[in-house]
Amino acid sequence: MSEQQTASVPEDEAPAYEQARDELIEVVRRLETGGITLEESLALWERGERLAVVCEQWLDGARARLDAAVRAERAGAGNGAQDEPAERNG
Repeated sequence: MSEQQTASVPEDEAPAYEQARDELIEVVRRLETGGITLEESLALWERGERLAVVCEQWLDGARARLDAAVRAERAGAGNGAQDEPAERNG
């Protein structure tokens, strides 16, 4: 594998979160280390940007799933348990 090849997954396929995160870490490490050409740096930067988007999409999806699960649990746990009581003393 040449220095310029960092993608272990075809670019038209979205990698799993962990794979994208690990590859992004490697891209950042290589950019910080230096010793590569400007063209290689640009290619790495572009790959890193794509990987960051993939990670963000995975995290957004996970957050949406967690939010939906919490809403479902609250709705099923008391049908309004989160609302204020109708009567209050004091």
